[in-house]
Amino acid sequence: MAVTIQAAIDTLIAAVPGAPFPDTVDTLKIGDASQPVTGIVTTFLATCAVIKKAAQLGANFIIAHEPTFYEHRDTADWIGTNSVVAAKRRLIEQHHLVIWRFHDTLHSLSPDSTLVGMIHALGWDAYVAPDKPLVCRIPPIPFGQLALHVREKLGAPSLRVVGDLDLTCRSVALLPGFPGPDRQIGLLDSPDVDVVITGEIHEWETSEYARDAVHLGLKKALIVTGHAASEEPGMKWIIPWLQERLPGIPITFVPTGSAFQPL
Repeated sequence: MAVTIQAAIDTLIAAVPGAPFPDTVDTLKIGDASQPVTGIVTTFLATCAVIKKAAQLGANFIIAHEPTFYEHRDTADWIGTNSVVAAKRRLIEQHHLVIWRFHDTLHSLSPDSTLVGMIHALGWDAYVAPDKPLVCRIPPIPFGQLALHVREKLGAPSLRVVGDLDLTCRSVALLPGFPGPDRQIGLLDSPDVDVVITGEIHEWETSEYARDAVHLGLKKALIVTGHAASEEPGMKWIIPWLQERLPGIPITFVPTGSAFQPL
């Protein structure tokens, strides 16, 4: 018997302790969820390119981690009259697609898929500190080489870094996405953390803390990968979890990539 998209959404929500959460952003963004699922695409962002790829794959259900219409709740007043939003909606409707956001629910999983996906993409599964799941104790490596490793493994077009490129790094804290300056700075201040790798910052907060730390002679460093590069691996890593709960439905990860071109 065919499974409807709404039934698939309900199944995923029911599999997460405490869900559905009040005031969540994990809502249906567009489309008719009463139609049977023909296939699922997981992605960081449902960009126009991802939408077209889903249609090519014969999938009608996109599970996206971040907003579809450029604002956290996809409810900003300007959405109703914006030309790009209108054109994107037409593209989605043309292919009879449904987009559902998987953000709060995904982050509430234990372990958090975005963290595990990042660890796996970096090849550091064996280095996770048993007492500190956000910290990886890696073989000693100069900071410059570490940054190049991170750029290559996460497929980031560029990175922003703060620190001495010759600093020997052994302990790295991972904070995908934008967990906020309190957590970023708190981990960077930890005596057993050399480097924090995070997705996104405010430029007057964590980066300036790291710069002052280096100026004061502390052996600290920071890598900012970009939000998408840090969390995108989690939307690939989560596929077996989805398949276990939605057996028989084809599920494909489609990368979003970065909107930026490094110059």
